[in-house]
Amino acid sequence: MQLIPRPQYIDKIAGLINRGMILILVGQRRVGKSKILELFREWLKCNRPDANVVYINKEYQAFRDIATADQLYDYVAARLPEGADNYLLVDEVQDIENYEIALRSFHAEGRCQVIATGSNAYIFSSELGTQLSGRYIEIKIYSLSYPEFLQFHNMADSDEALMHFLRVGGLPGLQAFRPEEVSQISDYMEGVYNTILIKDIVRRENIRNVTQLENVVRFVADNIGKPTSTINIARHMTSKGEKISGETVSNYLKYLNDAFLAIPIRRFDLHGKLLLESNNKNYFSDHGIRNYLCGYNLRGSIEKIMENVVWNHLRCQGLDVTVGILRAGEIDFIASRGDRRIYIQVTYLLASEETIRREFGNLAAIKDNYPKYVVSLDPVAGEFSEYPGIEHINLRQFLKSALL
Repeated sequence: MQLIPRPQYIDKIAGLINRGMILILVGQRRVGKSKILELFREWLKCNRPDANVVYINKEYQAFRDIATADQLYDYVAARLPEGADNYLLVDEVQDIENYEIALRSFHAEGRCQVIATGSNAYIFSSELGTQLSGRYIEIKIYSLSYPEFLQFHNMADSDEALMHFLRVGGLPGLQAFRPEEVSQISDYMEGVYNTILIKDIVRRENIRNVTQLENVVRFVADNIGKPTSTINIARHMTSKGEKISGETVSNYLKYLNDAFLAIPIRRFDLHGKLLLESNNKNYFSDHGIRNYLCGYNLRGSIEKIMENVVWNHLRCQGLDVTVGILRAGEIDFIASRGDRRIYIQVTYLLASEETIRREFGNLAAIKDNYPKYVVSLDPVAGEFSEYPGIEHINLRQFLKSALL
């Protein structure tokens, strides 16, 4: 399959090489970590033609004999002379027993720049912190942004393209399917979801009641964008005849986050200037998986999906994203980078005066001069005269913009 550029990741990796740190690409399964490693290999060929590059993909039969840390070390050391411009790229590094011993040695010796990917079933942030403490930087890889989606699917920007994106999500593997191949798309999403669930969560955490776990996942999927607590989820499931403790729910939510399936977003009290630790909202790393779980009919869920897409667009830009809490309302997203900040409200359509007052009024209640936006599917954008300083922007335009 043709490698399609994802320059934001290649540029980030290129900016971090040769700074004395191991680079680890992390993210949900099937978001393209392996392909980005291949893309960076091509970047090295073009930009470091004299460099020595060892590329190991443990899914290839050719590398079957590299099974231990000693074998990895010997293989790489024989090909990367000390003191040269050396790079080691390892895909699926967890398939090498005690791989971290070899990586730590390469780091200590300064022999090469290490860039690796690993399966979420074996390599999570908490474990990296133990195995490679102080020696690595995580580079988060996300599902396709809307502009990337258009490029991967060779589509022109249009309302139809946006609706297809909102429906199926941004997994790069969907490039192989046409929009009308609904059943094939669903089968693909089922395979991705089951792999994440079984390999990254059930087997890893030795979960016995898989049905109970799936019911929690589906509850989260159906309630994206809503504040949820472990107690409320436990009460809801118990009311449906499935008794579950708050502790078990809390563990399940942690596992979803560890596997990059569903991510909590914290709330920020705009008056008290404090981060709140309870009743977080959750969004899916890929809204297509969320739609697979809840059905692909956007009717009744469009606003939830739009929020998920806006959240993902913001974090793809490396922004810190929280939910804003007011005394008498809520701000969907506060996105910040350093001392800069924007506020965003998301709504399906500004179809009534009540909706306009709610979305614009909440933003107007914030008494600072940071940019404020209302995002909707309405085709006409711009300011409302009664709410100066607050810009209304169409979702398609927003998803093609970097506002901060």
